[in-house]
Amino acid sequence: AFKFRGAFNAIASLSEAQQRAGVIAFSSGNHAQGVALAASLLKVKATIVMPQDAPAAKLAATRGYGAQLVQYDRYTEDRAAIAASLAQEHGYTLIPPYDHPNVIAGQGTATKELMEESGPLDLLFVCLGGGGLLAGSALAARALAPDCQIYGVEPEAGNDGLQSLRAGHIVRIDLPKTIADGAQTQFLGDHTFPIIQREVADILTVTDAQLVQIMRFYAERMKMLVEPTGCLSLAGACNVKDLVRGKRVGIVISGGNVDLANFCGLLATESGNAAANQ
Repeated sequence: AFKFRGAFNAIASLSEAQQRAGVIAFSSGNHAQGVALAASLLKVKATIVMPQDAPAAKLAATRGYGAQLVQYDRYTEDRAAIAASLAQEHGYTLIPPYDHPNVIAGQGTATKELMEESGPLDLLFVCLGGGGLLAGSALAARALAPDCQIYGVEPEAGNDGLQSLRAGHIVRIDLPKTIADGAQTQFLGDHTFPIIQREVADILTVTDAQLVQIMRFYAERMKMLVEPTGCLSLAGACNVKDLVRGKRVGIVISGGNVDLANFCGLLATESGNAAANQ
């Protein structure tokens, strides 16, 4: 839903001429669906560049919302270059998944509504890929709860955000191999990084195995279907139990778009590993 918030805000802010020409986006799935649905509601043509190995549920949903798909190999082709070429050829406006002021503002409304409902929080944990949700959440939290400490959480295999925060500049990494496909980003954005650098207390990392454990917790205890990327925030909070003890803590769960077969397979593998270790 946070991807839809950012996409809708960005597309709704376009001029009439830009909306008539159409929009293009690149995404592994969640932003793709957000742009596709937002464009459909606003009656704007949408073209989405998606990897060939994106989860089947995300491909199907994006098509179902009426978008035209252009698929590519995420390990050998550059999605941004493909989108830029198509935008130039057809006059589309690019709606990036995170690095855009209107996308950041729209995505941040998730935390705005959380805090309006819950009241001020001491700590907030947010999933981190390219940084749109984290940057928007940080801005919303700082306005509504100035003393709140904000933590981003990313996959251990894709720790470009942590490296960037430590280095003081944007660090680019190779495409990370992780089950958190929504966080397989290689670098933070020019718009997102300065906000994160200024407003975020720290960035934490978690393993894929920890993400599967949190998927199981959500399913068994919370009765929620959460994709691996959406589990980052709680997995990070669980790694710093001394920090969260006795505090009012917010957890932003960023997505439930997971292929059911893959979901069951991950949980079955986790159960098998646990049994083998007993």
